[in-house]
Amino acid sequence: MVYTAAEDRYEKMKYSRCGNSGLLLPAISLGLWHNFGGVDTVENGRAMLRRAFDLGITHFDLANNYGPPAGSAENMFGEIMNTDFAPYRDEMIISTKAGYYMWPGPYGEWGSKKYLTASIDQSLKRMGLDYVDIFYSHRPDPNTPLEETMGALDSIVKQGKALYAGISSYSAEQTEEAVKIMNKLGTPILIHQPNYSMLNRWIEDGLQDVLQDNGVGSIAFCPLAQGLLTKKYLEGVPEDSRAAKPTGALGEEQVTDEVLAQVKELNAIAAERGQSLAQMSLAWVLRNGRVTSALIGASKVSQIEENAAALNNLEFTDGELEKIEQILGK
Repeated sequence: MVYTAAEDRYEKMKYSRCGNSGLLLPAISLGLWHNFGGVDTVENGRAMLRRAFDLGITHFDLANNYGPPAGSAENMFGEIMNTDFAPYRDEMIISTKAGYYMWPGPYGEWGSKKYLTASIDQSLKRMGLDYVDIFYSHRPDPNTPLEETMGALDSIVKQGKALYAGISSYSAEQTEEAVKIMNKLGTPILIHQPNYSMLNRWIEDGLQDVLQDNGVGSIAFCPLAQGLLTKKYLEGVPEDSRAAKPTGALGEEQVTDEVLAQVKELNAIAAERGQSLAQMSLAWVLRNGRVTSALIGASKVSQIEENAAALNNLEFTDGELEKIEQILGK
């Protein structure tokens, strides 16, 4: 069946300006890190993308290495773009990244101009796109001069292969230097993508100030801490969870008895607010306007619907925030 987007898709989503730019991003964005690879079904991926767009989620975040296997998430997204979303390309923000391992040899990862230039060309081919809206340096490279990595981003934007440049997982100091370099080149950094949640608050120690002072937006990945901040772990560690798998993204050291106890206490506050734990966790990430968008992952349509409904209650009382701080401080 030919896809026609819901007519009311923009009525409930909240959009926020990304830093000092003219670009608005949805409060909830969808990441294709997991569940859109070659090991997954196109039918489920298509259903999730359609529902997300119908809910006003206009931003879809990828990377060259997403899958598995690496590259396959971009392939699936490209296929669905062609069959479902081609008429809506100008209503979508599509981002991708390069920085992690993609191919053997000395030019297949990190931050050289050689790697980033080859990566964006490969990504555009896989997705069948003329350009992406945002292209990121996926991680800082300790062995490549920052001027080279930023120069590659600048070149990619000026060539029209991306509209905006972003960085991910850079420290406050690295970010400040990257901003200075890019401003001199005439291609300001639009956005930073850090790991941020109630259980991982590293960006509050300097990075958020750097972003705010320099007019750079931010999009938080893993705002639900790889599923820890959902109902999944309220009764312990399920056998089919990421934490239970030896190759899972969650390590055993992250799923301690202390953390599980915190999760249960946080869930009680969420229930008092009339929200699921996931919804409250997303609202918390967005609570003070310093995060432009929360980047969710999903394995089924119902999770996207639940997460988007977090926007129904984004306000916290001072008492609620104090209780959350007490729990997180334990």
